[in-house]
Amino acid sequence: MLVLTRKSGEGIMLGDRIQLKVLAIDKDRVKLGIEAPSSVPVYREELYLEIKAENQKAKVSGELNWEELKKIFPET
Repeated sequence: MLVLTRKSGEGIMLGDRIQLKVLAIDKDRVKLGIEAPSSVPVYREELYLEIKAENQKAKVSGELNWEELKKIFPET
């Protein structure tokens, strides 16, 4: 893990297209700003881990519930 020290207003570049900037520091909280192309997904870590777990569950089950799909996409 790379550890860098930054003051409020300072930033870090991740490659050529992603900028991480320290916007404010208040007691035990740091407010970060992220500038990235819209094609780069940006998630809070806890949300990312939840999405990853749900995707893994879906991959493992591998079963389609046809009755549930019929409710969502009724035949016309």
